[in-house]
Amino acid sequence: MKKYIIIFMMAISYMACTKDFEAFNTDQKNPSNVSGEALFTNALKDMTDQVSSTNVNLNVWKLFAQYWTETTYTDESNYDIINRTIPDITFRTYYRGFLQDFKVADSLIRSAPTTNAESEKENKNKLAIIEILRAYSYQHLVDIFGNIPYTEALDVNNISPKYDDAFTIYKDLFSRIDAALASMDPAAGSFGNADLIYDGDVEMWMKFGNSLKLKMGITISDFDPTLAKTVIEAAAPNVFTSSEDNALFHYLASTPNNNPLNSDLVLSGRDDFVPANTIVDIMNALNDPRRPKYFTMVNNNYVGGIYGESNPYSQYSHISDEIRDPTFPGILFTYDEVLFYLAEAAARGFNVGGTPDSFYNNAIKESILFWGGTEAEAQTYLTAPAVAYATATGDWRQKIGTQAWIAFYTRGLEGYTEWRRLDYPVLNIAPAITNYNEIPKRFTYPVNEQTLNAANYYKASQEIGGDELTTKLFWDKF
Repeated sequence: MKKYIIIFMMAISYMACTKDFEAFNTDQKNPSNVSGEALFTNALKDMTDQVSSTNVNLNVWKLFAQYWTETTYTDESNYDIINRTIPDITFRTYYRGFLQDFKVADSLIRSAPTTNAESEKENKNKLAIIEILRAYSYQHLVDIFGNIPYTEALDVNNISPKYDDAFTIYKDLFSRIDAALASMDPAAGSFGNADLIYDGDVEMWMKFGNSLKLKMGITISDFDPTLAKTVIEAAAPNVFTSSEDNALFHYLASTPNNNPLNSDLVLSGRDDFVPANTIVDIMNALNDPRRPKYFTMVNNNYVGGIYGESNPYSQYSHISDEIRDPTFPGILFTYDEVLFYLAEAAARGFNVGGTPDSFYNNAIKESILFWGGTEAEAQTYLTAPAVAYATATGDWRQKIGTQAWIAFYTRGLEGYTEWRRLDYPVLNIAPAITNYNEIPKRFTYPVNEQTLNAANYYKASQEIGGDELTTKLFWDKF
């Protein structure tokens, strides 16, 4: 009997070991069988995390836009992006992260069998939504670097992809968005609850796609006003029409599904950031009602840290509790952003169904309401001589540029891009540079590209005018 027990226990042990070895040899984080819908959800969250984060290894745009500045370690506020190889991490996060997931999700959904006409329509809608989000992601990369790998990107068999011309990429993205929009059926379903932005609402994604076209058209307006006019006037009737259309990612209260800002500002246990004096001083001068939603007070005042300097945390205003909350939404696109683009389009003379001042006023009002302000606060603010479109300082570039920059707070890349395009507001000069023209206009290319993809790297660098922080992108004409 004892012999049989020993044999039985040995058999159990063998089976357990076999199972353990099988588990050991299986990549638990990258399962071989995964649905396109699940990959889409993962890519959408990873993309939103990247846009939202203020981790200095991943996203320094709130610093470059001079919304925030650092307290102790001030390298990034002084435009040192090499020490942490931030361009390399950015490249990897976009290309090997969510863009790759979007690509594989597209492939899996295309290959999935459809059982009837309705499921075929749903699949077309899913593919179109993925395509729009890929365009959103590639536009970010172009606006960060300039020329980038595009037509040869995401090919695992090509480790040395060529860099495509940035404007050519923009034009192709317009075509891809148009094709995606034309294929969509708002009466059919899509991702359902796998879509953590619009819960599968196709009509909302169509508005998002047209709003993205508007944004991209505005971005190139100084470079190619004729194409911009065509794109913008075609998109304008179909963009966001209320704050109900906002593209917001609703984070949860606990990790790992909390807003990255909560991880960066609270759970890290570090006090690395304070609001910069750039935005605090401008909003103080305007008596802006959004200040308590953006910042805390110190000694009954809003006081920003000196941009680029070492700023003792206790002596300055802090990021507001609302923004530090784990459930603060990830912001991809909002109605007030669309209204600012329409105001600019109207100021440029494009036919978008309104006047610059009406869009400008509505944009500011919607931003104030988004941040929890009231109609009365918005009206008081809009009638102040320093804010009112008729009396605010400067031309339309200064008026719209300054107010859009204020409204895009927490959306660092958008705020930084507004400054690059319209040259307002006037930023502060960080200690590491000597004059205003040295404020960066782009990211330099990843260091790894100089060794792993040298020929294409050097060609791209030459074509954009030099791989420098101060090299302007093609659309930055002033």
